[in-house]
Amino acid sequence: METYSYLGPAGTFTEAALKQVPEAEGAEWRSVNNVGEAFADVVSGRSVAAMIAIENSIEGGVTATQDALANIPNLRITGEYLVPVRFDLVATPGTKLEDVTIVNAHPVAYGQCRQWLDFTLPHHGHIPSSSNVAAAASLLESSTADAAIAPAGISEHYAVEVLATNVGDNPNAVTRFVLVSRTTDLPDPTGYDKTSLIIELPEDRSGTLLEMLEQFATRGVNLSLIQSRPIGDSMGRYRFVIDADGHIKDERMADALLGLRRFSPGVIFLGSYPRADRALSAHPSRYADEVFTDARAWLDNLLGN
Repeated sequence: METYSYLGPAGTFTEAALKQVPEAEGAEWRSVNNVGEAFADVVSGRSVAAMIAIENSIEGGVTATQDALANIPNLRITGEYLVPVRFDLVATPGTKLEDVTIVNAHPVAYGQCRQWLDFTLPHHGHIPSSSNVAAAASLLESSTADAAIAPAGISEHYAVEVLATNVGDNPNAVTRFVLVSRTTDLPDPTGYDKTSLIIELPEDRSGTLLEMLEQFATRGVNLSLIQSRPIGDSMGRYRFVIDADGHIKDERMADALLGLRRFSPGVIFLGSYPRADRALSAHPSRYADEVFTDARAWLDNLLGN
């Protein structure tokens, strides 16, 4: 039986993302404690794939995931999944909202609920937790907290009561997850695809970043994400995590990748896969596939090929 790894335990947002994968239905789900363990499962072959958080609409990119993808070879993203971020304030049975003085919460979750907490519980204290689910689970152990910030639906997994629902400060918060595996198979283009790359600037000089971006701009490829991460070998050395609209089998994307590879040998292709929001990749007609193929045929004719 195939195994899929995810950041557990049951009830996490990562588990909610994995539930969206049709291929994972009926497979074994392995709960892990951190991103490194999930990637190790994939590299060792213990799991066929791992569900990993890569971006949050409030906090931005998940740097641990981005850096792991840059440093662990032969990994591919095969799909992306969006999970709305909904938090509840939970406590042990019998606790009332006015009794809460200390709240257990993961630091990121706490930051996304801070305005609600300051308004509703202006004198509360905060105890950091290792995960959103662990915050709720700690209430059933020897915790000094009176309540916890936890994912909506956590009461289905733990004997806690919901004191308040939707306590997040931004109702539109979403986390983007990716399914990562070692496969080299490419799905066929759908028209609403995304290509993920990590690109290392070849040198630290004026205009280098512009040269990289021109590889996309001159071919009509839109970027939906660009984020810098330090390489770590010296000051001023960066790699860029990029999501580009389109599929590697699209002529404009393939041509852009060729340009990038000439520009820098440090290009990591992470995969082309359908967008979770199914938004079509729009581009001007001058960047249609046939424009590139016609140009290539014209050149071949000149060369007598």
